[in-house]
Amino acid sequence: MFAIFSAYPTFLVFLAVVLAIVVTMALMPVWIRFLRSSHIGQQVRADGPESHLVKQGTPTMGGVIMLVAVVACALLVGKPTPETFVLLGATVLTGLLGLVDDASKVVKERSLGLTPKMKLVGQFAIATAFVLVAVNCLGIQPVVDIPFLATLDFGLLTTVVPIGDGIAIPWLYLLFMNILLVGMCNAVNLTDGLDGLAAGTVMIVMIVMAAIAYRSNLLEPAIFAAALAGACIGFLWFNSFPADIFMGDTGSLALGMALGCLAVVTKTEFVSIIIGGLFVAEALSVMIQVFYYKKTKKRIFLMAPLHHHFEKKGWSETKVVVRFWIISGVLAATGFSLYFAETLMAVA
Repeated sequence: MFAIFSAYPTFLVFLAVVLAIVVTMALMPVWIRFLRSSHIGQQVRADGPESHLVKQGTPTMGGVIMLVAVVACALLVGKPTPETFVLLGATVLTGLLGLVDDASKVVKERSLGLTPKMKLVGQFAIATAFVLVAVNCLGIQPVVDIPFLATLDFGLLTTVVPIGDGIAIPWLYLLFMNILLVGMCNAVNLTDGLDGLAAGTVMIVMIVMAAIAYRSNLLEPAIFAAALAGACIGFLWFNSFPADIFMGDTGSLALGMALGCLAVVTKTEFVSIIIGGLFVAEALSVMIQVFYYKKTKKRIFLMAPLHHHFEKKGWSETKVVVRFWIISGVLAATGFSLYFAETLMAVA
């Protein structure tokens, strides 16, 4: 549709951001009215901060519109490539898994939907399929680069299944990427606990991932990441405190999977852990809290994930969100700087 601008890749990336913002902001009010009229709202956990009780019944599943915007922009801006369809496939499938979870919460009228085991099985299945397609169809090499230190070969234990031209299964790389992709899924999901927190931090991270993809001459993944950033910006208009709608697992799980998949395509598997460091910290706070409590029956944090700890310390919700945005920005800039410096060294 925008082929006339194909000679201007930078413009296309910015166009993806703007178009995603417009689509999200145009469709979200209609979606909010539908959800309210259908009495589809968020169920708040009983053991959460008391200030969150007012959020009970707030429309959820805003991630549906975000995914619509991302799919539309990724397909209409630029010229879709196999990378585009593989990235969209993994993201949308994960979003559908989240949608089932969100719908289950609404039907059961509780804060928990699908069982953790059911969600993990779905996430691992999507992650496995993505990695195998990336390796066998997109030509992604099963190696992980640690800037300035080493390049780890995770293709040492590879099995080739004699189907067609052969399907390579690099077991070590598959294991590492499953941990990364599923970990990012759930880390972003855990971060989505305050108005504007997940959308704002993912927006920052996706801007950096778009820059990395663009510098790596991967225009379509750059457009995909830019569309995700734009969708988050548009969503923030309605999700800023006090939120008119939440993205739900439909949005948070899909955004986490998208980040992990972009890390694979751009070969920034290790750097993405730094870029998305805030999500990692949120997930680690939960893991540390659970492990320590089981061992000692005491808590390290007042409440996990980490953002609730600071709420319990007396920080306002807005203060926590803005400060976490700042931390996310610093981490994202640090990760990009490492990536950029290494590419400069490689050229030199």
